[in-house]
Amino acid sequence: MDIPREDLIAMYATMVKIRYFEERIREIYLDDKLPAFDIAAGRIPGEMHLAAGQEPVAVGVMPHLRDGDAITATHRPHHIAIAQGVDLQKMAAEIFGKDTGLGHGKGGHMHLFSVQPEFGCSGIIAEGMPVAVGAALAFKKQGRENVALSFFGDGAANQGAFHESLNLAALWDLPVVFICEDNRYAISVPKEASTAIADNSDRAAAYGMPGVLVPENDPVAVYEVAKEAIARARSGGGPSLIEIETDRLWGHFEGDMDAYRSDEFKAAMAERDPMKTYPERLLTEGVLTPEEQERIVREAHAEVDEAIGFAESSPYPRPEDALLHVFA
Repeated sequence: MDIPREDLIAMYATMVKIRYFEERIREIYLDDKLPAFDIAAGRIPGEMHLAAGQEPVAVGVMPHLRDGDAITATHRPHHIAIAQGVDLQKMAAEIFGKDTGLGHGKGGHMHLFSVQPEFGCSGIIAEGMPVAVGAALAFKKQGRENVALSFFGDGAANQGAFHESLNLAALWDLPVVFICEDNRYAISVPKEASTAIADNSDRAAAYGMPGVLVPENDPVAVYEVAKEAIARARSGGGPSLIEIETDRLWGHFEGDMDAYRSDEFKAAMAERDPMKTYPERLLTEGVLTPEEQERIVREAHAEVDEAIGFAESSPYPRPEDALLHVFA
């Protein structure tokens, strides 16, 4: 692998952090909602969309980011936010609805927002795409070498905002990279039942921009493709569209019975789980030692546990502050 060793190791460490964070959130979320699932109950009420299996999408892009780059993400945002370096304690607190959270507990897990680094997400499908175009337009007008990245699901590629965003980005030659997380399902609808073409990356040709498909949920391949696209955007070469084949290991949301995917499909996903295949590759090729792996796991778990502890011990927003920190 013609990639700096420190990047390969950092990618793995971030993957470990992401997966353990999602596992801990899932454990706490479901703890007091079962056996009869009650979405309004518990320490983390409301919907919860977790990204286990989609770690390569986030970490492959991470090494190419700079201060001032802007990212927009989806309703399944934790892996992207963690990889970009959003404050883990404030993020956990926001998910728990606490006053110490990124949005003082008023946004929740689907509406995380960070000023530094510049990160935002939304529960509205494709909503982040025009926002990323706007950020890229600002960077160009300001003469900055920053780029905007928009992460979205394969279902969003059938939304009007997708086509409008790609059109304007190409028309104005903007420094933006569109990244489709293709897990083959839009909630419970399989891609082949909703999308007229096999690869959304082919749609880039209609807007005169490069389009690349990254198969097999491979963080190394994501790294290489993202490096080229981001460098092109920084140097004034305009936008790109990347589609990454990835896996959503769990249901669309926690509490989803996931009966629309076959046992064979789920077994195949488990077999190619990147938390299994990527460290095996690093160990086999001598990039990572067992001792380093043990240290990485220990440190990542400690950081996540500290963030969860911070969130659980933080206060809830005061009722009298309900109208603070919002637009009115």
